[in-house]
Amino acid sequence: MDPGRQVFSVDLLERYAAKGHGVITCMAAGNDVIVLGTSKGWVIRHDFGVGDSYEMDLSAGRPGEQSIHRVFVDSGGSHCIATILGNGGADTYYTHAKWSKPRILNKLKGLVVNAVAWNRQQITEASTKEIILGTDNGQLHEIAVDEKDKKEKYIKFLFELTELPEAFMGLQMETAIISNGTRYYVMAVTPTRLYSFTGIGSLDTVFASYVERAVHFMELPGEIPNSELHFFIKQRRAVHFAWLSGAGIYHGGLNFGAQHSSPNGDENFVENKALLDYAKLSEGAEAVKPSSLSVSEFHFLLLIGNKVKVVNRISEQIIEELQFDQTSDSVSKGIIGLCSDASAGLFYAYDQNSIFQVSVNDEGRDMWKVYLDMKEYAAALANCRDPFQRDQVYLVQAEAAFISRDFHRAASFYAKINYILSFEEITLKFISVSEQDALRTFLLRKLDNLAKDDKCQITMISTWATELYLDKINRLLLEDDTALENRNSEYQSIIKEFRAFLSDCKDVLDEATTMRLLESYGRVDELVYFASLKEQYEIVIHHYIQQGEAKKALEVLQKPAVPIDLQYKFAPDLIMLDAYETVESWMATKNLNPRKLIPAMMRYSSEPHAKNETHEVIKYLEFCVHHLLNEDTGVHNLLLSLYAKQDNDSALLRFLQCKFGKGRANGPEFFYDPKYALRLCLKEKRMRACVHIYSMMSMHEEAVALALQVDPELAMAEADKVEDDEDLRKKLWLMVAKHVIEQENGTKRENIRKAIAFLKETDGLLKIEDILPFFPDFALIDDFKEAICSSLEDYNKQIEQLKQEMNDATHGADNIRNDISALAQRYAVLDREEECGVCRRKILTVSGDYRMARGYTSVGPMAPFYIFPCGHAFHARCLIAHMTQCTNQAQAEYILDLQKQLTLLGDEARNVLNVGTTEEDYITIMTPADKIRSQLDDAIASECPFCGDLMIREISLPFIQPEEAQEVASWEIKPPTIGSQRSLSLGV
Repeated sequence: MDPGRQVFSVDLLERYAAKGHGVITCMAAGNDVIVLGTSKGWVIRHDFGVGDSYEMDLSAGRPGEQSIHRVFVDSGGSHCIATILGNGGADTYYTHAKWSKPRILNKLKGLVVNAVAWNRQQITEASTKEIILGTDNGQLHEIAVDEKDKKEKYIKFLFELTELPEAFMGLQMETAIISNGTRYYVMAVTPTRLYSFTGIGSLDTVFASYVERAVHFMELPGEIPNSELHFFIKQRRAVHFAWLSGAGIYHGGLNFGAQHSSPNGDENFVENKALLDYAKLSEGAEAVKPSSLSVSEFHFLLLIGNKVKVVNRISEQIIEELQFDQTSDSVSKGIIGLCSDASAGLFYAYDQNSIFQVSVNDEGRDMWKVYLDMKEYAAALANCRDPFQRDQVYLVQAEAAFISRDFHRAASFYAKINYILSFEEITLKFISVSEQDALRTFLLRKLDNLAKDDKCQITMISTWATELYLDKINRLLLEDDTALENRNSEYQSIIKEFRAFLSDCKDVLDEATTMRLLESYGRVDELVYFASLKEQYEIVIHHYIQQGEAKKALEVLQKPAVPIDLQYKFAPDLIMLDAYETVESWMATKNLNPRKLIPAMMRYSSEPHAKNETHEVIKYLEFCVHHLLNEDTGVHNLLLSLYAKQDNDSALLRFLQCKFGKGRANGPEFFYDPKYALRLCLKEKRMRACVHIYSMMSMHEEAVALALQVDPELAMAEADKVEDDEDLRKKLWLMVAKHVIEQENGTKRENIRKAIAFLKETDGLLKIEDILPFFPDFALIDDFKEAICSSLEDYNKQIEQLKQEMNDATHGADNIRNDISALAQRYAVLDREEECGVCRRKILTVSGDYRMARGYTSVGPMAPFYIFPCGHAFHARCLIAHMTQCTNQAQAEYILDLQKQLTLLGDEARNVLNVGTTEEDYITIMTPADKIRSQLDDAIASECPFCGDLMIREISLPFIQPEEAQEVASWEIKPPTIGSQRSLSLGV
């Protein structure tokens, strides 16, 4: 312990604390509250938290000398119990911080209370809850007080020592809430024994159970000035205890809730028990037993004479001695005792007149050294305050392991050191003893402990560890020839470990350096593994292809992270290695462009294949064309070329006849190049395919000519395909007829019969006169007599049919003339009250400004108007206006333009009349106006606007036009604003 840094320090707190009421006999503290008992029966309470104090006289009314025997205060400083002794016997009082007068506990009259156990977990300022009192005659009593009641709630007898009746000198209680109630833990000491009680329920039921079972106790006989029991409290929970006994300080940890049971069935809540012998404190002299004890987190404060010796609880060494500045009249009596304030973390000592405060200054700061000296490394690390302290603990552990030649364990500890030893020093230690494996362990542990920001160091160490792994693998291979075959060998284990290392460090290892290392050591499998980790798939695939493992290479290519370009790069090698697996992989791969695979497929197709072998390229191309609906010309051309090279042309013909663009808008029927297809089929002598291609290219003459060389039936079918061009169709059939006639080898009459039969197959397209030139000149006319007569009869029938059609046309023309004459005389009767369908004014009588319409001449008092067969009538002006509004913009502009032209022509005609033209001239001049008026009539009066198509079309138009938006907005209902509302209060 550093002597320059005192852990405990003493200060005088109050010189004349008894305030003239005798001398101090006892003291207790809690929550910055100190309660003193004096030799004249006074209890003095000092509250340093609020700076207040008051005194109570418990000796009033009692004869003779009275002295306070013991005082007790709870950890909150609110509740106080005091026992007074005098000629009248013993009395025990309870007082509250808010009370001005104490209350005597009558049921305890005559009993000397030596110890009190407070229920720290449940006590409040208003209520004490359960309190246990230990008396001088070996009894335990339970009391409870509520501040508002001004007296105790109850006092119960709990327990009495019968086997060895002794006074209870110290008492402590702890509680724990469990699922089935409250468990109580009670410890009590007499001058020679430490008793422990535990149970579930209430205190009286817990102690009642000890009537039938033995009490658990620890006996340490020996003389002691005061037998004391203390708990160290941390966060309102007891952590460890200490008993000041005659044999020494018996202490240990407290584990409330532990399920360890003692042989007698009690729950054993004491752990790590130890006894501090007083002989260790005497330093060779005769052992002097302490008269009082206080317990801190790591130390014991022992009052020996007029000094307080501070003893480390772990090392059992005296670390400090505390001296007190006493007055001359108090030196003879010395320091009476010690007490502690668990809530404030302070300790107090007192003599007859003065109170001294013992403060603690970070008592755990050097505990790591204490634990380290005792080789309790886990505890030492738990108490380290900074990385340098932890490094020292790791260094001691590492050096101990190194000396004992446990190099792997030493490496683990060295790896945790960051400051007091350099990386180079540690590595040289292992290199100097040729411990490559331990060095590798150190590097791996160092990697685990490095921060992510140390990228350079991480990469360097990872690379070094890689080389050490490779060296270890090679050494194992040299040492054991069967390592490769033995799956359980160390070699296989280190290989797995190395691969796991590569996987963990793939992001920090330098890619190029690591690959060179792996290659230089000949570790091809690990090189491929690392390349896969680094997504260098090209290296991996190349390796698998070299090994002939096409399936593994394809599995790599199927990974989502692999670039699609590698599919095209390795396609030629893979299809030659395993065509089936390659094609299956292609078909399972999405977004694959078959065009980029054409070089690989052509290379495969150029190789010879067995006749019965399934052509994998054709299978893939068919998949592209039929399932993927590929439209690439190159793909279709390649498939066509492969079909053309097959012995059977059925697949080729099916392919040519298939309409690949069906169902698509304006899509072509095929995607291959027909010229290339034609050249290829001609080269491969696939004549039927050539006929189909010619026909598809609308080269029907070439198709029929080639078909005649193959099969006349095919030629007839091709000639029959032409339907929209009668002349061409006839020409094609003549080609077929000529071929048929010239190829016949039978007798003349038989040939003529076959030719006439062929004419019937043309469905009348060819006549006998069309095929006569194909017969030889010496053929007799008698042989064609029947055919010629039949042909003449057909001509007569056609002539008669034409005559009938001419008569029908003449009759129809006469009917049309009669209808025109009847229409010219048509009229309509107009009622004098008839109104215009638009303006609702009468048709026959209108105001003067309405009589003239532009381009129209009014007759008498009537303005120009229109009347329809349905009965609706309109002014010409109103009808024009209505039609321009209801029709589309183009039609409306057309109507207005005609009206404008009609107006202009009407003005010119009137000007000519004004210079003296005759009526006949006027008629001649107005002829163009009549034409325009006729066009205007057709535009506006072709049908009634109310009964015709115009009205039907208006059904789909909205009621509100866009230009009426302002009108619509004016009808919108808006909520009134709050500011505009007024409240009206009405009187009752």
